[in-house]
Amino acid sequence: MRIGIGHDTHRLKPGGPLRLGGIDVEHNYSLDGHSDADVLLHAVTDAILGAAAMGDIGELFPDTAAENKDRDSADMLRLAFERLTKVGFKIANLDCIIFAQQPKLSPYKRPMANRIAEILDIMPEQVGVKAKTGEGVGSVGQNEAMMAQCVALLFKD
Repeated sequence: MRIGIGHDTHRLKPGGPLRLGGIDVEHNYSLDGHSDADVLLHAVTDAILGAAAMGDIGELFPDTAAENKDRDSADMLRLAFERLTKVGFKIANLDCIIFAQQPKLSPYKRPMANRIAEILDIMPEQVGVKAKTGEGVGSVGQNEAMMAQCVALLFKD
């Protein structure tokens, strides 16, 4: 068994929709980054790579590479997952947290979990997605940024 943690933060910018957890969320803001800036998929990618001791998302998909400009984070997660499976790792479960002041994410948590499960070819029940506000504190609470964290548990048969 191996455990890994992933984290990501991106600034918010005017104009939606918000790409989060591999789906579009209705919002007046979007995340700013070199790729599509999906903080949740980036955190999941880092968590599975970290659990397998295979580096991080920035090593595999540097923001200095032109081919990563506006890249779909689902593609990055899929490629990282393929690296894991080649050496025999499987995902036991993922536990994810999104830190966002707005919008309210309750209606989107299950669709995000379903999309992550689809990308990783696992059951939706293996993916937990929670959302927390910033309670008005810091860059998240002031609606300047969003963050996500993920813990991944991997195993080999």
